[in-house]
Amino acid sequence: MQTQIIGWVIGAFIIALIIASFQYIYNAKNRTKKNLFFAFLRFISVFALLLLLINPTFKKQTYFVEKPTLVVAIDNSSSIKHLDQVQPVSGWVGKLKENQELIDRFELKFYSFSNTLKDSLNLTFDGPQTNISSTLKSLDQVYKNTNAPTILITDGNQTYGRGYQFKSNTFKQHVYPVVVGDTTKLTDSKIQQLNVNRYAYLKNKFPVETILTYSGKEKIQTTFKVTSGERTVFTEPVSFSGENTSNVINFTLPANIAGVQKYKATLVPLDGEKNIVNNTKDFAVEVIDQKTNILLISDIVHPDLGAIKKSVESNERRSITIAKTNQIKELEDYQLVILYQPTSRFKTLYEKLESLKKNYLTITGSKTDWVFLNKIQNKYRHEITRQAENYLPRFNTNYSTFLLEDIGFREYPPLIGAFGNIIINTPHDVLLYRTIGNIPTEDPLWITLEGNGIRESVLFGEGLWRWRAQNYLDTKSFESFDDFFGKLIQYTASNKKKSRLNTISESFYYGNVSIKIKAEYFTKNYEFDRRGSLTITIKNKDTQATQTSPMLLKNNSYDAELSNLPAGDYEYIVSVTGENISRSGSFTILDYDVEQQLLNADVTKLTQLATHTDGKVFYMDQYESLITTLIKDPRYQAVQKSKENIVSLIDWKYLLAIIIAVLTLEWFMRKYNGLI
Repeated sequence: MQTQIIGWVIGAFIIALIIASFQYIYNAKNRTKKNLFFAFLRFISVFALLLLLINPTFKKQTYFVEKPTLVVAIDNSSSIKHLDQVQPVSGWVGKLKENQELIDRFELKFYSFSNTLKDSLNLTFDGPQTNISSTLKSLDQVYKNTNAPTILITDGNQTYGRGYQFKSNTFKQHVYPVVVGDTTKLTDSKIQQLNVNRYAYLKNKFPVETILTYSGKEKIQTTFKVTSGERTVFTEPVSFSGENTSNVINFTLPANIAGVQKYKATLVPLDGEKNIVNNTKDFAVEVIDQKTNILLISDIVHPDLGAIKKSVESNERRSITIAKTNQIKELEDYQLVILYQPTSRFKTLYEKLESLKKNYLTITGSKTDWVFLNKIQNKYRHEITRQAENYLPRFNTNYSTFLLEDIGFREYPPLIGAFGNIIINTPHDVLLYRTIGNIPTEDPLWITLEGNGIRESVLFGEGLWRWRAQNYLDTKSFESFDDFFGKLIQYTASNKKKSRLNTISESFYYGNVSIKIKAEYFTKNYEFDRRGSLTITIKNKDTQATQTSPMLLKNNSYDAELSNLPAGDYEYIVSVTGENISRSGSFTILDYDVEQQLLNADVTKLTQLATHTDGKVFYMDQYESLITTLIKDPRYQAVQKSKENIVSLIDWKYLLAIIIAVLTLEWFMRKYNGLI
């Protein structure tokens, strides 16, 4: 308690003593023991009231025991069911939950995981994939400041994600893997991996690479073949031995029919082979009969040119040619022309684009001749200052021309553009706004516009290569940026009339991935409409079974995420409730379950995980040994901690009760003695 507060309390004591003495002793005619009792009661009530007004604070320290946390993470993927380990795993979890020794020693926390970590024990063993690396990363974030040994009940087979046995070097907790499944190495041949592009062009050949593996010691002969329907399109004999356990086969297949072409790769199973699911793998290729040809024109050398080329050609359905203005002869073969930092040498090119009604993308920057550009067209004008400025991007969430998502533009480096105001003289839609320093503006950085049968997009800044590089630093992939730029290219290159309802889906999906279909719905003024009620109806072409579900609004699109659909051919219809508008499409689901491709538990990786985290591997028949290890480990001790609270006297309810009781007693005693 502070010295000043102590002074106030002493003062309150003296004041209460003076008031009580003055009323019942100094003014009393006869000083009796009753007067002293009344004075005492008055002193208590006045002193207590003054204490409430002063409201001193006290420190209250409490002690408690904090037990270490024991994390139990259970593999909830379908591989557990495939390995026939559902009952053993469920039994293990039940025994851990009821073990009194663990309950007394640890704070138990249970999780389940497959492709993601879930804070629940709803064990269905139907997860489509397993990502142990992501599970460890999530647990590390949750328990980064605590002592939380982790029991990991899994077969160790990870179907996607970074190698968890190496990632475990940074995991701060001790991991005790419990190996689920058969650890005996059985003779098995399988298709380890099949690599093929999603797209091919009509009347061309597309490459296929297949990696075949064998676990066994004997020399064996088998056959690898690829079929399309009832027709065999490729076959090759394969031999393995104890020394030669893998085989890579590269071949090409013809693309003679447009559309989605389905194939089945088969490695003929060995006699007595236990797991033959991993001997077949379905794959598909979409054969297209046209390619988007893009022409990039620039008279300067700039890193943007390489970044644009890489981004455009990340999709095999597009190709790009880079040329200078004096090398251009014909434009008819191109669906889109990109004009990079135009100058007066682009004059003839602009005239050709106007006469041919060609769509084009204009990118301006520090080398752009704005005197020429303001003169050659009247859609937009830039103030002439001959100074450069750095512009940070800001995504326009109300952009409605076509479906785009913010890929993290706020974290992207600035583009270099000409300083000054921009005046747009034609209807347009702003994709990105300019931000100067920390000041957001309403000036456009990237726009799209459409008129007179021509689509145009204009970027008022150079430095796209920095954005693509930043995307890789953020996500370890160029995919987000390339997808964003690809959608912009697709819109600008297309002459298709704008529709109020558009759908986006893949032509085929593999059975182990999530199936997502998106739709964008606009008002009659072509503004994105968030009030729409969209439904999607899915129909299996073979069984004629249908299902209808609503599409959910997410950002600037309506999404439907479909699950539990069996392999087959499907068609869908997206419709808007209350409107006579609908769009249809189709897709194919290929039969593939990655969780069934593995026959044994991966003991090697789980052992590495335990070693790197200073833990220990256990097997399903070592329950008691695991419990003993955890209980006796001196690293997991309960810790006594203290907690200090600052308590105000006004929060002490008993003081108010004392005041009421003393005043009441004083009143009754005075009444009883005829003093009132």
